[in-house]
Amino acid sequence: MQVRRLKDVVGTDRDVDWGNGRSYRLLIHDDGMGYSVCHTVVKAGTTSLLQYRNHLEACYCVAGEGEVEDMDGNVFPIRPGDLYVLDKHDQHYLRGGLDCDLVLVSIFNPPLKGTERHDLVAPGASSY
Repeated sequence: MQVRRLKDVVGTDRDVDWGNGRSYRLLIHDDGMGYSVCHTVVKAGTTSLLQYRNHLEACYCVAGEGEVEDMDGNVFPIRPGDLYVLDKHDQHYLRGGLDCDLVLVSIFNPPLKGTERHDLVAPGASSY
């Protein structure tokens, strides 16, 4: 059995600043579970163009608000209790709320190594 608390991850190499928020990598590849679990914070007022080419991702909102937009222009507001799934390596825009952060529990399959970082400056979608 493993028990890991968010406070145990803050300030370690599992605490990743990804440009428009933070990813607290609670469970990674080396933990041996076959998937990753991250506590993800998307900063209010930010927009990120993302795509996970090597992972499938499911995100469950636990606090705040924001939205996800697919490449067809469909915008989906995200609030606590909402789940969105990127099941086709979907390129998408992820936005924090206007006045508050979006807080998600993100599940990745296959698991993250834990060192992945977004590049929000390069042209196109940031991916890993």
